[in-house]
Amino acid sequence: MTDRPRKHSLTLRGHRTSVSLEDDFWAGFRALARARGQALNDLAAEIDAARAPETGLATAIRLFVYRAARNGTQQD
Repeated sequence: MTDRPRKHSLTLRGHRTSVSLEDDFWAGFRALARARGQALNDLAAEIDAARAPETGLATAIRLFVYRAARNGTQQD
């Protein structure tokens, strides 16, 4: 693992985008999607739809993963 962000492509409601996250956040994001029974793209689209316009998608995903870890929940 590395501390440097890695870029991955996601498809949000038919639109391709790329997001750069650190390996630990990618791992947490994937684990949360799995635990919720969702595809990674579907969870990303849910996070994207809920974020404030001034908040970037990568930041919103990091906050989602962080809050889930802090609360010990799946962020239902």
